[in-house]
Amino acid sequence: MQSINRAERRRSRRELAKRPQWGTLEEFTRSRIQSWLQDVLEEEVTNLLGRGKSERRAAVDAPAGYRNGHGKTRRLSMMAGTIEVKRPRIRGLEERFESRLLPLFVRRTEEVGELLPQLYLHGLAQGDFELALRGLLGDGAPLWASSIERLRAKWQLEFEAWRSRRLDNLEIVYAWADGLYVKAGLEDSKAALLVIVGALRDGRKIVLAIESGQRESKESWARLLRDLFARGLRPWKVTVADGHLGIWSALGEVFPDGAEQRCWNHRLTNVIDHLPKKEWSAAKEQLRKIPYASSRAECERLRDQFAARYRKLCPKAVESLSRDWERMVTFYRFPKDHWIHLRTTNPVESPFSAERLRTDAARRYTKVANAEALIWKILMIAEKKFRRLNSPDLLGAVHDGQLFEDGMPVQETNPKRRAA
Repeated sequence: MQSINRAERRRSRRELAKRPQWGTLEEFTRSRIQSWLQDVLEEEVTNLLGRGKSERRAAVDAPAGYRNGHGKTRRLSMMAGTIEVKRPRIRGLEERFESRLLPLFVRRTEEVGELLPQLYLHGLAQGDFELALRGLLGDGAPLWASSIERLRAKWQLEFEAWRSRRLDNLEIVYAWADGLYVKAGLEDSKAALLVIVGALRDGRKIVLAIESGQRESKESWARLLRDLFARGLRPWKVTVADGHLGIWSALGEVFPDGAEQRCWNHRLTNVIDHLPKKEWSAAKEQLRKIPYASSRAECERLRDQFAARYRKLCPKAVESLSRDWERMVTFYRFPKDHWIHLRTTNPVESPFSAERLRTDAARRYTKVANAEALIWKILMIAEKKFRRLNSPDLLGAVHDGQLFEDGMPVQETNPKRRAA
């Protein structure tokens, strides 16, 4: 019995020795995909010609073409690595044969193409691209030093088309506006990229505009807003932004009928900056409650409570909290479920964290246009993961003119006023 077991073990070892030894699972996977893809290319030719290799035409009306060997070895980069295939060649056809599986000039799959902006999104500097991709895709990956430059040129063309698109079909209810500063152009200057994110009637958030502007000036914001309306975008209900005067001046000139909400995060930060450090902890606890009050009256009661405590100690902090108050409490005129979205500019600022990874890695752009196209591409990727608004069913009511007070719908005493 033992001799039989030993013989079986020896036989198993001999069989294993005959099998190919794969260094890694990835290598085995790539070889299988490479073999399968080559077989599919050959089958594609067979289906086109209606006959297999070395077979004669069986029908008079069969395609007149014939196989003519293979082209040069092509490298194709996939997420699993890089494989090599040879494209079959066909002679005698009226039109040039092009594989639907592997079109001409394709050197990488769409997934690998999408990987490049994803790496930009996570802050990989251009000089590190080839090293990173070689490690991922293998030494045979078809990468060149100009690959990223060509990719950026393509993004520039796509961005130009995007910024001139018509907007007639969009129903925007809310909008968030902010500026992102990047190093571009002259050594001592920074360019402001003005960004507007809008909330659609179905609850989705989309990027509406990305434009360069001189220090978020009134003229820059006004030019951006006029361009949006000129391309068919209809006015929205409320704009949320920080305390920069440029956006408010532009809105007052171009969009005077829209409601305006200032960001509470920026306001509370400004208030804290006016207080002595020893008061920060107690002041923060008191300040955080103010924008989360259940009604405007309660919000103002908490504001007055803070003012009574700190008016003598630090009048500038109290003045900062009360400044432009009407713009601070606009969100109470909209559904309560939407307050979390309207109190701050977080919907537009959150994607900026990814942008700053990219701009920090790039250090400086020689042209503002390069930064615009790249940041647009990153925002388009981030847009797919934007969080939808709560209670999207209420957005339709807001869009159609329903009035709210302290977050609850109110009945109009004069319904004709809305129609007017």
